[in-house]
Amino acid sequence: MDSVVGKLIHHESDFQRTHYVQRRCLHVCQRRLEWYSKCVLGTANPPSSTATSNSPSTTDAAPLPSSFRWSSTGPLISPKNDSRNLAGVKDPSIVYHDGAWHVFATTAKSGSWGLFYTNFTTWSQAASAPFFYLDQSGIGTGYRAAPQIFYFAPQKLWYLVYQNGNAAYSTNPDISNPAGWTEPKAFYSGMPKIVEQHIGEGYWLDMWVICDEALCHLFSSDDNGQLYRSETPLGNFPDGFSEPVIALQDPDRFRLFEASNVYQYAKDSYLLLVEAIGTDERRWFRSWTSSSIAGPWKELAAEEENAFMRSNNVAFPSGTPEWTKDFSHGEMIRSGVDQEMKINPCKMVYFYQGMDPNAEGAYGDLPWRLALVTQTNSAC
Repeated sequence: MDSVVGKLIHHESDFQRTHYVQRRCLHVCQRRLEWYSKCVLGTANPPSSTATSNSPSTTDAAPLPSSFRWSSTGPLISPKNDSRNLAGVKDPSIVYHDGAWHVFATTAKSGSWGLFYTNFTTWSQAASAPFFYLDQSGIGTGYRAAPQIFYFAPQKLWYLVYQNGNAAYSTNPDISNPAGWTEPKAFYSGMPKIVEQHIGEGYWLDMWVICDEALCHLFSSDDNGQLYRSETPLGNFPDGFSEPVIALQDPDRFRLFEASNVYQYAKDSYLLLVEAIGTDERRWFRSWTSSSIAGPWKELAAEEENAFMRSNNVAFPSGTPEWTKDFSHGEMIRSGVDQEMKINPCKMVYFYQGMDPNAEGAYGDLPWRLALVTQTNSAC
């Protein structure tokens, strides 16, 4: 078993205890446009306390380096050989609860998108763990993609946030009962006006919820250089979200593309990740920090030569082939499960999607697989 999975096994025991488009020629820009994400079992007991030895500090800001290095596993979760005949699995969201890892992710096949769930107790079981396709739950059939899972502690209820042409969610009192998800409901009545005004040829997608002690915030992207944020009082969630504002903007759409994550890594300390498409046409992550979820956001590692995560700062240990040059849509392994999205900033571990560098074809047919990277230059 490689070292990264080994570290996750240890993590399990802890729980149990200038613009690129303008500089590149037209045929490259056209190829980059093809990368759009176009459409793109247990009890119902609430989780135990999220406070563990790995929880973020609640007093002082934990250290984050100004540059990052990572080590990756090979693919850990791939499509099943079944009647679904999937091309890829992507966009994972993950929590550790009640002795098991719970994974929600997107299924991709010829431009058709859906969701699935799987769980396992150790990462060595991840590849063989069965899938439950969530179109068999109240979530139903049709376009569903890019899930985010969290436990909303004030209501003692699990939320699965995803896109279905709108910003949608379903709820479930028991995360380990995949058939128990409710039918989709929407956070907005339709696409917000500010998104309509800025989306251009992009797509509105990749919703992300994070709450503090007073407000819940909803982030989304438009594949056109804008990151949006809206808010509602904690007691009103999931209703009453305000009209979004632009939280971050870049004139090069590919540098601020999609798949945002926002985490609390210490008291009044937040980390924002956004996926970009590089000058080499590969996916990578930029990062920012702030003392508030509402911003403003300060660049941390946000350039190709100093990326948060990119092919030039991810190593593959001996015995692990360099199976991907894309580090794309995923989620950090959290120190809890609730709406505050807390992470431990020491030796961060990220669950991501990658694919064979030689793969070609339509976006919906690309062979995305799920893997882990572990930070190797932690400051703590």
